[in-house]
Amino acid sequence: MFKATPNPPDTDPTSPRPKTRSPKHDEVTDRVLDHYLNPKPDKSEKGPVPGQLFIVNKDIDTESLLANLSETLASANAMVDDLAFDLDGSRRHFLLGIQQLIELGSLLANRALDNIEARQPT
Repeated sequence: MFKATPNPPDTDPTSPRPKTRSPKHDEVTDRVLDHYLNPKPDKSEKGPVPGQLFIVNKDIDTESLLANLSETLASANAMVDDLAFDLDGSRRHFLLGIQQLIELGSLLANRALDNIEARQPT
């Protein structure tokens, strides 16, 4: 007995589904399937810059940022203070100048924190 169709039927191995007669219909179908099965990342979100090691979360509130800045400056101040008193001469004066800049930054950060606390309702 002779079979008219092979078992299983021959199909195009490159096509996952049969094509319709309308190329526009196929295009729309491909777009819809890609939207749900292969979503593209949102272009509005910028990823990290190449070579950037640290990132500050954009959702952190200003008060937390200023508090962390103040603590970081206090740590830098302590390190420079310790190092400056181990040196003599112009190197010591140079580090003491850096320490004054750190202290100024710390005062500014603390004043900004005070301003934020003053604006918050109690």
